[in-house]
Amino acid sequence: MFKKITAVFAVLGVALVPSSTPAFAASKELIVLAAPASDDDYYASVKNDIFNFHIAYAKQIMMHDDVLVLVDEDAYERYADALGEKHVAVAGMADIWARDYASANPYKPVLFRYTAAGQGGGRNGQVEADAVQKYFVLAAKKAGLKLLKTDLLNDGGNSVDDGSGNLVVSTKFLKDNNLTENQARKALRKLNIAKNIAFIEADEQGGLEHADGVVSFVDENTLIINSYPEDAAYAAKLEADLTRGLPGVKIHKIVTPYDGSKIYDKRFGSACGLYTNALVTPDRIYFPQFGIPEDALALKQVKAATRRHVIPVMSAKVCEMGGGVRCMSWQIRGQNAARFKQYFQTKSE
Repeated sequence: MFKKITAVFAVLGVALVPSSTPAFAASKELIVLAAPASDDDYYASVKNDIFNFHIAYAKQIMMHDDVLVLVDEDAYERYADALGEKHVAVAGMADIWARDYASANPYKPVLFRYTAAGQGGGRNGQVEADAVQKYFVLAAKKAGLKLLKTDLLNDGGNSVDDGSGNLVVSTKFLKDNNLTENQARKALRKLNIAKNIAFIEADEQGGLEHADGVVSFVDENTLIINSYPEDAAYAAKLEADLTRGLPGVKIHKIVTPYDGSKIYDKRFGSACGLYTNALVTPDRIYFPQFGIPEDALALKQVKAATRRHVIPVMSAKVCEMGGGVRCMSWQIRGQNAARFKQYFQTKSE
């Protein structure tokens, strides 16, 4: 399976930009969401929750950025009726968490090899992860995207950057790739996506161990991080690791009313109460809300830490599945965004 994917990867990065391809404004991103497959039993009981989240979220995005929802043929009419045909494309993905198996870092997009943990781990986890990522790779190839390919194992949810040379990943990256911190820094710097890199311990060991459930860059060299009043030792180590890896970083603690009482799949934790799982674009922050009293305080705290426009996004239903605003969203910009949208809009005409 992976040999086939590698062959496809080799094509990425060599496509020519058609002269008729429109340019996107530098500050406007294309945010891509992926609907569950219509015959996917895993998401069957929460399919309506996902649909309702997608529609409400997409309508908010449409007011500021651009959005495209990838669906299979059976789901096309339902999504198109709600959002309009230009915001929906038939290009079914194998999972809804587009952040993880798609390219990371919209400034200099790099495609890591999606890790087995994203599919629950286990003996067949990597085979399944490769199969899931293949759907994205084929869509990227057809659209002629230019992406930097690497065989380094990582999920997009474990790549948190500010676009100005700062990157945070969890130490799971070291374990997955059997690297020391120095070796990992060298490998990541070689990709030219970061100069300063902080490796942090995930707040939950095992499973995904994504950095984007712990920290978020809300401005250049500026982070919001979860507060951990019940675990002072972990909180101190987190700040120490961040300041050691990111010289001069500004750290703002944000209220963290984590709620793990309802979890859709016991292999993955909840994302309920994690405001750090926000989608950050050049001018905006799509900020999770959960319908709880702490929402107002979290909004106030993030607005005080950033120059960006903060847009609240209700995530109460999907957070029980282990993700939310950022996890659902793949970001692309510039010519890659123009190519991707042009290809799938032309295809649907």
